[in-house]
Order: sequence, then C-alpha cells, then structure tokens
Amino acid sequence: MKMRSWLLATHLLIVTLLLTCTLAAQTTLPASGAAPARAGAPTTAPARGRGARGPVAPPSTTQPVLQSAQRHADFLARAKQGNIDLLFTGDSITDFFYYGRPGYPQMNGRKVWDQNFGTLNAADFAVSGARTQNVIYQFQNGELEGFKAKVIVMMIGTNNISARNTPEDTVAGIKAIIAEIQKHQPDAKLLLLGIFPRGKTADDPWRPGIKQVNAAISKLDDGQHIYYMDIGDKFLEPDGSISADVMSDALHPTEKGYTIWADAVLPKIKELLGVK
Repeated sequence: MKMRSWLLATHLLIVTLLLTCTLAAQTTLPASGAAPARAGAPTTAPARGRGARGPVAPPSTTQPVLQSAQRHADFLARAKQGNIDLLFTGDSITDFFYYGRPGYPQMNGRKVWDQNFGTLNAADFAVSGARTQNVIYQFQNGELEGFKAKVIVMMIGTNNISARNTPEDTVAGIKAIIAEIQKHQPDAKLLLLGIFPRGKTADDPWRPGIKQVNAAISKLDDGQHIYYMDIGDKFLEPDGSISADVMSDALHPTEKGYTIWADAVLPKIKELLGVK
C-alpha cells in the first residue's frame, strides 16, 4: 500500500509540473503570431493606417490589400483604362497625397497633387496601412497590367518597421516589390524614395530602423532603371524634430508637407519622364 501511494503521489506531482510548464509557455507566446519585440525597439507599435490588421507576415510573402476588395477592383479598373505614365505606390503617406484621409482635412495633398502631377497622366495606387507584402500582392494580382508606365514612384516600409519586421526583412520586401515591377513593367524607371522620418523628435525610436533601411536601399540605385532619392531631411527642423505644420501627427504630411515632397521630386520625375 505504501509503495502504491508513493507511486500515485509521484504521478500526480509530475502531471502538475507538466501542466504548469505548458501554461507558462502559452502565456509567453506573442499574440496572433506576431514576432517578439526586438531589443531596443518600442514595445507598442504606433497606430497604423486605417484598415491595418492581422498578424505580422514575412515581408517577402503576400497579403491582400488592407482596406477592401473594392479598392483593389478600382485600381484594376484604372489600370485597364491605360494612359498611366506616372504611377505612385506605397502606404498611407502616398495614399493621402491623392485621396486624402476622410475626417482629417489636415492630411490631404490633393491640391498639391493636381498642381504638380495633374498634367502628367499620373495615378496613385497606394493603400493606407500597406506594408511591403501588401504591395507585392497588389502587383502580383493585376495592378501593373493594362498600361506601360514610364516612371513609378515608390516609398514603402514605415509600416513594416512599426509592425516590428526587422530592417533586413523590410529591405527584402522592397527588393521583392522591385522584382515584380521589373517583371510587369520592364520599361518603367523606378524613383525609389527613402522612407520619410517619423516621430516628433530626433531621438524617436523609429528613426534608427528607418535610417538602416534607407542606407540599404540606397545601394539599389543603378542609374539606369532604379533611381534613389532621400528627401527626409527636408521635413526636419534644425534640431531633427518634425513640426506639426509639416506633419500634423509626425508621420503624415500636411499640405505644406506635400508641397515639400512635390517640390523635391518633380524635377527628377520630369527628367525621367522626358518632359519639361
């Protein structure tokens, strides 16, 4: 009887320990499959553009566009109409350049867009909240078909960084997008923009990751098909801060911010388009 009781007690102890270890492991897993925070990275990502949701996916994979099937259908319809010489793509920063942000009149670049790109057969296929994997999906599913662009302007990656993709993974995603562009639009010249600075102060925790990505993608400039521009310093005050009249939330440009953007890139865009 003593031996039997001892064996039973030992068995119960082992089961209890196993259950405790299992529960402990479950409570330490990142929610929704998200990657664990890196050392030195912000523990809570700032709110991303409207429609952003779901777990973080590797940036070399694809995900559907973030807002609705209708938005994708609209882009497909515009592509089939043709007559697109200049195409912009990216995330909310580029999205709001043409479409604005409903309910946030300070984040609207349409007037600046019309003044600078309105006569250049331009289209904007950017989607608020997009990461590199979303743009890959867009381009693999018809948004580069039906027209022959002369110039494509792209800035993407800030949402990858805030979603805690590593800078290296973000660069890999950008390279994957470029491969899609070269596959579907082989004659187009790509004006690849460095990711704009974000955060009110120079020591904002997002800044180092952005600089690391920009340093890497600057090396993709080949002077023939890919042209890199980093205009980020134009949005900064002398102390490295971002004023509210340039980016009201230290991320999305105001009309003044969009004017800075257009003034910086328009000469290069016209050069690549071959227009005066």
